[in-house]
Amino acid sequence: MQNRLAEIERVIARGLYTDSWASLSGYTVPEWYKNLKFGIFIHWGVFSVPAFANEWYSRNMYCPGTPEFEHHVKTYGPQKTFGYKDFIPLFKAERFDPAAWAELFRQTGARYVIPVAEHHDGFQMYASELSRWNAAEMGPKRDVLGQLSAACRARGLVTGASTHRIEHYWFQGQGRTFESDIVDPPKGDLYWPSVTEPKDFNMNAIDQLVPTAEYLEDWMLRTCELIDRYQPAMLYFDWWIQQQSAKPYLAKIAAYYYNRAAERGTQAVINYKHDAFPFGCAVPDVERGQFAELKPFFWQTDTAIAYNSWCWTENNSFKPAHELVQNLVDVVSKNGTFLLNVGPKPDGTISDEDTAVLTAIGAWMDVNSEAIYDTRPWKIFGEGPTRIKEGHFSDGESRGFTAEDVRYTKKADFVYATFLAPSADGVYRATALAQHADGHGVFHGLVLDVKRLDGTPCEWTRGEDGLVIRTEKGEDVMPVCFRVTVG
Repeated sequence: MQNRLAEIERVIARGLYTDSWASLSGYTVPEWYKNLKFGIFIHWGVFSVPAFANEWYSRNMYCPGTPEFEHHVKTYGPQKTFGYKDFIPLFKAERFDPAAWAELFRQTGARYVIPVAEHHDGFQMYASELSRWNAAEMGPKRDVLGQLSAACRARGLVTGASTHRIEHYWFQGQGRTFESDIVDPPKGDLYWPSVTEPKDFNMNAIDQLVPTAEYLEDWMLRTCELIDRYQPAMLYFDWWIQQQSAKPYLAKIAAYYYNRAAERGTQAVINYKHDAFPFGCAVPDVERGQFAELKPFFWQTDTAIAYNSWCWTENNSFKPAHELVQNLVDVVSKNGTFLLNVGPKPDGTISDEDTAVLTAIGAWMDVNSEAIYDTRPWKIFGEGPTRIKEGHFSDGESRGFTAEDVRYTKKADFVYATFLAPSADGVYRATALAQHADGHGVFHGLVLDVKRLDGTPCEWTRGEDGLVIRTEKGEDVMPVCFRVTVG
């Protein structure tokens, strides 16, 4: 451990970035990241075996009174005889085909992939020298992160890694409050340290816990091991890294990561939540939500295909593909990128329901991706009657977009106008592209041509009431996209 800690200090000392926020504020978001626009997130692990409720099963099965606790006792027996660790031999991933996954993601239209490398449960989905509780030595006995990353890169997909390790500090601590298999776990054990949560669980109470220096060093070393072994282009952090005690370690991780990328001649990306980083040192992420307006800074949203869970469960409720495409278009128009989660089954297959959604998104992207990839925000993000509720956890229900809701992106001499729902009569109106004789309005240039990206013929006129496009009405529910050549 001391040698690894010393190496972190050496990399920081000789690199462009030091572990100070003043230095890290010189970070700039890579253009390659701004061009990608659409990625796949993956929650897969031991929690996929019970497939009950959601990916927090490993915590809630140790919380008396929860549905997970009752389900566990009824299905598997008392926690003292069958604990979370006993699911590991059942996590066989016998049908895991990383090449098939990568090809599905490519066909979906995604251009980057971020698997969860370690979730709150403390089980690493990669080969590690720091803990034997990993997928290469137990369960599947495969380096899942390494194999999947290689398959994705072979298909031109950019790869990252997500770490939720810091929450493990308290995640299974309730197992110490009654007779279970979590008693006094030694350092390095799957359950270590299992610090007991405050009696009434809530985010404010959890934020009062202070991780020990020993634990924070372990977290930092695990993160740096991921950086060196897998060279992720993106490093996604879940919440709780905003703890004051974690900040010095977070700064070291960022400096180490950015410097390692610079040594390879590239740039890296960190995603964070809840203002864990000083603004400008990394890329902010909005979980299961988005911004209501165009932002001058680049950002990311992550959401899941399932409403109720990030991992696969027997009772997942799936979002329709057209709503996910609507959200993708909305996010991109506001200077963001869209990270969509899929939760595979414990055997390594992706469910028919998830596959159907991904396939439908891919079909739309095959036709309309030029309005998404490599674009930048236009003068305004869009217009229309539908208002977005802003912030984390705000996408739990349909936004109800209409054919009057249009989103704009730009590239070269094109402005793309994407109407988030099809028009019943085949008439679309882009008010922002109106031609005003008095010089008022959003756009004062020329409109030279309008094409519907799916090749359907269209006619257009431009006046003070907007750019009005007439085309065939369709039965589809997907957004309709037009390329407007301007001059």
